[in-house]
Amino acid sequence: MPASTQQAADGRVRTPVSSLQEKAEHLHFNEAPARCRSPCCAPRPYVSMDLRPSPKRDPPPPLPSRAETRPALNRNAASHVSAASGKSCYSMGTDGSLLQSEDGFAEFGDMVDSATFEQILEMDDDEEEREFSKSIVYDFFTQADSTFTKMDAQLERKDLNQLSQLGHFLKGSSATLGLTKVKDSCEKIQNFGAHKDETGAREEPDDEVCLDNCKKTIKEAKEQFQHVEAALKRFYRDEGS
Repeated sequence: MPASTQQAADGRVRTPVSSLQEKAEHLHFNEAPARCRSPCCAPRPYVSMDLRPSPKRDPPPPLPSRAETRPALNRNAASHVSAASGKSCYSMGTDGSLLQSEDGFAEFGDMVDSATFEQILEMDDDEEEREFSKSIVYDFFTQADSTFTKMDAQLERKDLNQLSQLGHFLKGSSATLGLTKVKDSCEKIQNFGAHKDETGAREEPDDEVCLDNCKKTIKEAKEQFQHVEAALKRFYRDEGS
């Protein structure tokens, strides 16, 4: 029996611990270790990462605005309708554009600021029916009638402060539609109710003078409103106008 082995009492042959260590070292240095076959230990492909900054790209072109996609309102276009006939010199063109009389005179005249009113018309989805802008304009008609009724009541009460507030309110809504004459008159009412002159630059302490100025200007504003209301109803082809 080799010296590196020993026989136990039960007859089994045992190898000393030192020999086992030598054998383990021999296997460690001379034999390739077994490879784990688990998926987590499988070799992974090498992925190259490009850390260079990406090249600059031109921004996409802007989308056309709502105004650019709608036909512009034509100026001085021929129209067979005359202002003297009692019908509107403004009329709808076949493309939904706003036509003006041949001689350059429109029934709107200086009652309506065309640039502001065009912005209202541009919000219409249907240039033929113009339901959106018509609803805004007709809501203003109702609002103006109600406000003038309140002004008459405050004149009876001689409440200048309320007259000033009502004038300020109607001035803002009429300015939104570009109804310049109504707006200007309402601004005067606002100033008169605040104990000032029509420009708002000079104080007017006399209540009676302020009330008299309010009364005259409210009458003028009502007449201006009636004229522009009739013109706008004809523009929208309101059969009842």
